[in-house]
Amino acid sequence: MYLDVVDLRAFYAERLGAIARRLISARLKKHWPSLVGEQLLGIGYATPYLAGLAGGATRTIAFMPAVQGVVNWPPEGPNATALVAADALPLPNACIDRVLVVHSLEVAENARGQLREIWRVLAPGGRVVLVVPNRRGIWTWAEKTPFGHGRPFTRSQLTVLLREAMLSPLGWSEALAAPPIARRPWLRTGTTWERIGVTFWPALAGVIIVEATKQLYQGIPSRASRRLKPALRPALIPPPAASASQGPAWPMRPAGR
Repeated sequence: MYLDVVDLRAFYAERLGAIARRLISARLKKHWPSLVGEQLLGIGYATPYLAGLAGGATRTIAFMPAVQGVVNWPPEGPNATALVAADALPLPNACIDRVLVVHSLEVAENARGQLREIWRVLAPGGRVVLVVPNRRGIWTWAEKTPFGHGRPFTRSQLTVLLREAMLSPLGWSEALAAPPIARRPWLRTGTTWERIGVTFWPALAGVIIVEATKQLYQGIPSRASRRLKPALRPALIPPPAASASQGPAWPMRPAGR
């Protein structure tokens, strides 16, 4: 079930949400240091992270699922958000260079269908970054944050989903290794704890970040060779009584004749 857009906006307006945005944005920037000349699309509730990535992008738009709700973005200038069905994006084929998915895949009713739709709108060689809750992460248990809702994933589960959608993983990283504690002294040292946690206990990080690229062709799984069976099998029958006027009798004939 999708979170309401009002709850998502409220979380990122709090101190803990600001810390989460800063820590995840730092990881996203390492995956995509520059998007100059690219078409950028955010799916889910990706607007807190788009501003930090969109510098130099030709166009940046944000799609929010209809069951979640939509808010205007950016705060200044023309609105660049739209309410959509996550598995039926209102875009032509192969028109987007980069797609950022946040707060979407883990709550989607049809995660595989959503990824296939992302594959459709990606240009050849286009890339997508998914930010999803880590099944083993400590933030998964914090229901006061958006990362404690929906279906968390492991790396292997994400790999299977991506390959089924003809997307090939390129790189992995983790974020939110610091505990989800909103107390002011802890927040001041959150960046330090994040650096320590990603180094020493990455398996417990709150989110998994995976970058994948679009495959144009999908391999066909090989099948075990099947041995051909003869359609007719010879059956032995007793020969008829031979006479001088009759020719030689055949000792066998095909079955069923």
